[in-house]
Amino acid sequence: MTKGKKIFWKVLAVLVVVLIVFCYFRFTWVFGDGTKAGTLNYFMRKGYVFKTYEGKIIQSGFKANVQSNEFEFSVTDEKVARILSENAGREIEVHYKEYFGALPWRGMQKTIVDSVIQIRSASGESVIKPR
Repeated sequence: MTKGKKIFWKVLAVLVVVLIVFCYFRFTWVFGDGTKAGTLNYFMRKGYVFKTYEGKIIQSGFKANVQSNEFEFSVTDEKVARILSENAGREIEVHYKEYFGALPWRGMQKTIVDSVIQIRSASGESVIKPR
């Protein structure tokens, strides 16, 4: 093998490793996690190729600036999706994970709700109690 071909393959190998590391941190590494609470505005299953669960929570409180009080999210777990689809319009508290990038088969959003902590009915009583 000539010296030029050896350099080409070494550079190509380094680029492939850099691409793999970039994709790992961009799409699978959890950047942050936390909880959000508010009224579940809508929850639906949508998509052309990959059908994913998408929803929006309207957080309570008055916002005087341009910062949005809406929390848009995706759901990958069928059990969590079923719970949320049955409770639209109720006050809920959810736990979520935030990634740097979205994957088409994981959902349209970078935030993924992975569990429901609490659901309150209109009268304020807890329907699902915290674990």
